Amino acid sequence: MPAQLVSIEVAPDLVDQVYRALLGAISSGELAPGERLTQEDIAQRLSVSRQPVLQALRLLKKDGFVHDAPGRGVLVAPLDADWMRKVYQVRGALDVLAARLAAAERFRIDPKLMERGRRAARGRNVEAMIDADMAFHQAIYAASGNPLIAQSADQHWHHLRRAMGAVLQAEPQRESLWDEHEAIAAAIAAGDAEQAARLSEEHVAQASEALGRRLAAQLARAASPASAPSSPSHPRTTQGDTA
Repeated sequence: MPAQLVSIEVAPDLVDQVYRALLGAISSGELAPGERLTQEDIAQRLSVSRQPVLQALRLLKKDGFVHDAPGRGVLVAPLDADWMRKVYQVRGALDVLAARLAAAERFRIDPKLMERGRRAARGRNVEAMIDADMAFHQAIYAASGNPLIAQSADQHWHHLRRAMGAVLQAEPQRESLWDEHEAIAAAIAAGDAEQAARLSEEHVAQASEALGRRLAAQLARAASPASAPSSPSHPRTTQGDTA
């Protein structure tokens, strides 16, 4: 009996650890789209048995991060611009709700968080850019007083992080993104729920359009056999590179 209780208690935690390790690697791009993953290789790299790896891969497949592969193992799901637009639709609805609720509390976002974001936007560290962006929106989710918003948005952010990272590796984040964040923060602090909701909706729409277009162009270039690596690139001016 004691041994059974211990195994029931520990196994889910180990599965969760493997799941989060793989999810983090996929979201950051360390495990690239199309990369084949096998139970044996992952188990060896994480120093665990195959059973928690199997369960973690099943969860990742359910959440859309890996697909079945011919033969053995699974493949990291490819990036899909149309899917990202759908993710943004859901996240946009959550952001608007969070902004309304946070405005009712006249929540004030820490100025240090805003400065951190602007500093990251001026730099070249893609991970820092995305982390600061996520921190801004997560602060509003927390201020809404409804924990279901953050819980619902969390899974979408993992998908978005993959796409944001891929785009920002090629084109830097524009600091103007944080002007939009600043305006949203000001409306929330002033208690103007309608303005906060409108600005949040516009912000997500602009981010979705910009990221979707740039990701689609990037994927098209990668898939084209005629693409010339030596040709100079001319990035377009866009607003809201990330979120």
